[in-house]
Amino acid sequence: MRLSSPLVKRPTARIVGRWLALLWVGLLLPAVAQDPSRDPAPVSIDHPYSNAALRRIREWQALLDSGAKLSTTAKLKAVNDFFNDLEFVDDILLWEAADYWATPVEFLAKGSGDCEDFAIAKYFTLVEMGVSSARLQITYVKAHKLNQAHMVLAYYATPASDPRVLDNLVAEVLPGSARSDLTPVYSFNGRGLWIAKARGNSRRVGSATRIGPWRDLVIRMKQSKVHALFPEHATQ
Repeated sequence: MRLSSPLVKRPTARIVGRWLALLWVGLLLPAVAQDPSRDPAPVSIDHPYSNAALRRIREWQALLDSGAKLSTTAKLKAVNDFFNDLEFVDDILLWEAADYWATPVEFLAKGSGDCEDFAIAKYFTLVEMGVSSARLQITYVKAHKLNQAHMVLAYYATPASDPRVLDNLVAEVLPGSARSDLTPVYSFNGRGLWIAKARGNSRRVGSATRIGPWRDLVIRMKQSKVHALFPEHATQ
């Protein structure tokens, strides 16, 4: 998504119209054959990066290694804090593309990204740390204070519970009931795609592979080879 910085406003009608059009027109493409209950591994590095990038990736690996022992609440906080230290940059400036969904490694290598990159990286990191993907939903919302589209990650302890929201614009992991500034539009994970009928009420409409940018992301992650996770010599 080409999301402007938080200081730039967009008309609400254009936001909702754009994402509904994206969902029902741009996303209705042939699905990639895959096990819908499994997600690709988040680590996928096949060429050297800068020293700063390698430092971030090593810190991420340390989080993955140590985080598995944490409680779920501690995992949510640790992952939200870790990625929220990175910088928000619009896709058009970072990738020279209107909409590019980065893999977690691409996000860490750049050290910056837009709201999709934050939510996606948090999703894969928590899954790798042992949180079931069934409890996580990458969620498109309308952010009322910004008057623009936004993406967050929601954690559901149970399907009917009030979700905890991981947001790159908010330091705390707050319950959804405390985020009246956000209105869900649709959500997805490695298991499916849901349309938000109302807050706390959604309808499953199929596989997340119907989402073009997500499908492309999964393909890139599966095609990448983990043969140089930490190269001996980093570029300057």
